[in-house]
Amino acid sequence: MTDSAIPTASPKPAAKRSVASVPAADAVVADGIGSAGGRTSIADVVVSKIAGIATREIPGVHALGGGAARAVGMLRERIPGSKTNLSQGVSVEVGETQAAVDIELVAEYGVAIGELAGAIRENVISAVERMTGLEVTEVNISVTDVHLDGDDDDADDADDTTTEPRVR
Repeated sequence: MTDSAIPTASPKPAAKRSVASVPAADAVVADGIGSAGGRTSIADVVVSKIAGIATREIPGVHALGGGAARAVGMLRERIPGSKTNLSQGVSVEVGETQAAVDIELVAEYGVAIGELAGAIRENVISAVERMTGLEVTEVNISVTDVHLDGDDDDADDADDTTTEPRVR
């Protein structure tokens, strides 16, 4: 048998697909990500959504964002057809091969905040690195408030009850 009798497979060129362009201010070229045949651009908002979802998956996280951001988020959610802002309370800095994440959140009362932060950090790093291929250099967590079980109900009950004035 000669060497010429062995069939050889020639690689077929990949089909070209159109890709929606990302504004240059939001896009980051990640040279270390993707196939050898091109570059992959990952927008900051993509990383922040992944980090926001990964944070919300951890038990003990009540809400993301500071007071003003949460107030705007609640108003936005009341608008018919609107969607939850998954990146609320999350800011990111994305480079060519690395990302840094800052998270602002409200914790549930009774949760060990140190353990909560560790679980969030681990889940965010895992999700971002797995989905984007970027190395996460740091995840900074700022706990801005603690949520008590009765906090949400107290505001509604205050409107329904009438009390006598303290001063005449």
